[in-house]
Amino acid sequence: MADPRAAAPLRPPSPVRTWFDHHGYSLVASLGRVFERPWAALLTMAVMALSLALPLGLALVLGNLERLAGNVERSREITVFLRQDVEDARAVALAGELEANAAVAAVRHVTPAQGLESLRVDPSLAGVIDAVGDDNPLPHALVVAPAGDELALAGWLRELPEADLVQHDAQWRQRLDTWLRFGTRVAWVLAALFGLGVLLVVGNTVRLDIQSRRGEIGVLQLLGATDGFIRRPFLYLGAWYGLGAGGLAAALLAVAGAALAGPLAELAASYGSRFALTGIDLQWTLSVLAGATALGWLGAGLVTGHFLRQTRPSGT
Repeated sequence: MADPRAAAPLRPPSPVRTWFDHHGYSLVASLGRVFERPWAALLTMAVMALSLALPLGLALVLGNLERLAGNVERSREITVFLRQDVEDARAVALAGELEANAAVAAVRHVTPAQGLESLRVDPSLAGVIDAVGDDNPLPHALVVAPAGDELALAGWLRELPEADLVQHDAQWRQRLDTWLRFGTRVAWVLAALFGLGVLLVVGNTVRLDIQSRRGEIGVLQLLGATDGFIRRPFLYLGAWYGLGAGGLAAALLAVAGAALAGPLAELAASYGSRFALTGIDLQWTLSVLAGATALGWLGAGLVTGHFLRQTRPSGT
């Protein structure tokens, strides 16, 4: 008697299982094609990495400059020089009134004696100050730290009856902000141009691989293979190139940052600052890898789609 299990027909795998199996095969097979020509693949990834590193490096520099500008809080301080006839008691009372204002974060009162001592620290001015003697020509000064818009606060302080001169060096900050906005726009333009270059490089590389497998693709088309089935290995090939290029670009920027971090820290320390380069972290690296992989996938998809449209047999 025959075994009933032997007579049972084999059920074909489900379409979903077949889809996942082909994706896995395409992923591994495309990686194998990369390793078949390691030096050519490395050269292609290096060219793509340089194209990615330039706009990314500019974006990192602009981000650090913006952070540096935001950390220079003293540039927001407003110095109010009071009139010579303002007495000590009125200067102290005015400082208290300003500190109670919601637009003011803090107020520091600098007496004429304190102002003279701060000038005496400069050796070039020590002789001049000694020549002045007991006749101190400096007025009371109030150093105001704004809580919000320093420009509006500076305009209001100029209207005070006791104010003789209001010093607020905000022009350089406005110019720096303008340059940073311009630099950001330049970074986006460069990112678009170099991103297009990455698409062309990966597209040309995948095109060469397609040409080498032209006969195999023709057979698959005659057997009724869908465009998605044929395109899938090349999409993963482009993604591998993009992933490798993204990793190389992140590594290049990390090395450049490490080379510049030491000298920059010494320069910042000479100005009494603890500023240090930032930007190369895990989240940033993962974003670079994801973006580069997407560019490789897109470039391969564009080239493969164009090829399939040109070679698809008529009537199918």
